[in-house]
Amino acid sequence: MDSEVGPLRAVLLHRPGNELKRLTPRNNDQLLFDSIPWVDRAQAEHDAFADVLRSRGVEVLLLADALRTALEDDRAHAAGVHAAVDDRRLGGDLADSLRSHLSGVGAAGLAEVLMAGMTFEELPSAEGASLVRMMNHPHDFAVDPLPNLLFTRDSSAWIADRVAISSLTMPARRRETAVLDLIYAYHPYFRHAARAYGAHSAPIEGGDVMLLAPGVLAIGVGERTTAAGAESLARSVFADGIAHTVLAVPIEQSRATMHLDTVCTMVDADAVVMYPLARDSLTAFTIRPTGDGGVKVAGPTPFLVAAAEAMEIDRLRVIDTGLDPVTAEREQWDDGNNTLALAPGVVVGYERNVETNERLEAAGIEVLPIAGSELGSGRGGPRCMSCPIRREPLR
Repeated sequence: MDSEVGPLRAVLLHRPGNELKRLTPRNNDQLLFDSIPWVDRAQAEHDAFADVLRSRGVEVLLLADALRTALEDDRAHAAGVHAAVDDRRLGGDLADSLRSHLSGVGAAGLAEVLMAGMTFEELPSAEGASLVRMMNHPHDFAVDPLPNLLFTRDSSAWIADRVAISSLTMPARRRETAVLDLIYAYHPYFRHAARAYGAHSAPIEGGDVMLLAPGVLAIGVGERTTAAGAESLARSVFADGIAHTVLAVPIEQSRATMHLDTVCTMVDADAVVMYPLARDSLTAFTIRPTGDGGVKVAGPTPFLVAAAEAMEIDRLRVIDTGLDPVTAEREQWDDGNNTLALAPGVVVGYERNVETNERLEAAGIEVLPIAGSELGSGRGGPRCMSCPIRREPLR
């Protein structure tokens, strides 16, 4: 996979499940959701999203199905049990008891615990006294749920023929790494997948990784991805020979702009949809290999200038999110910039971003609108909710 816009052929999605039913007004902030989604509606919206992709010839793999298949392997099952149980939270005795219980649970049951978590009330029957059990509320989590699994872009990203397992920053998301590790290591579909980046390296998230052109990556550096993460990924792709230029792009460290793809996504081989306030403020440090295992860093320079130079084009076409500042801010918040390209000039976007979609259409971009009233409650659009696995190369 060498771009963001080559014809999409296979994608990893996660249909919302019981993990979203764990969200309450008491925990939604900690679990990174801005509101409590109506789960049935979120599932219906997601099913419609998946159907749009299938209608355009995209193979859709569902994460929950992939996890259950992977856990049929005994080695994966043992690793899954290890990932679910936190000794520091439960203490040795209770952790051992839960490990013993989960070791006897089938693949489907363990997958459910890994995704939806487990409350203290749901732990296996107690044998002997446990201060940990007694001092926690029955509805407190012994194993945290992972409601952000919905956003499969963040936990892994494909670069060329390699997959980069993310090192997720926020505590509510860190265990997602273990889930993706299990899938990529043990699911038959990914038997020959090579790795581009280790999950235990410096923090980096897939929402900050953008394949601007063959051999050219942009990496946002902000709330979720650190400069060390961007440099580590740059060194990794240079060593693997799958990129020649990486642009490290500082972005504001805020909830509204948590990833690069919240302010900018590619909609054609030479075009992006971009939040107007970012158009003139985004800069980039250009990283290239030295040839002896090192890197050289230049800049910062304006992002649009650095991107066009690295892509070897005259300029990068920019389609603004909205015409006036208020609409632009509203539609950026509602993921107007977070589109998923299915082919050059064909994108999926939330239907609610009326003005942004009209501007895309006026620029010759076909927009396939989907509902997102519930899906967007975790701050993520079609790009956030999809991890492209295979694209045809740009011609």
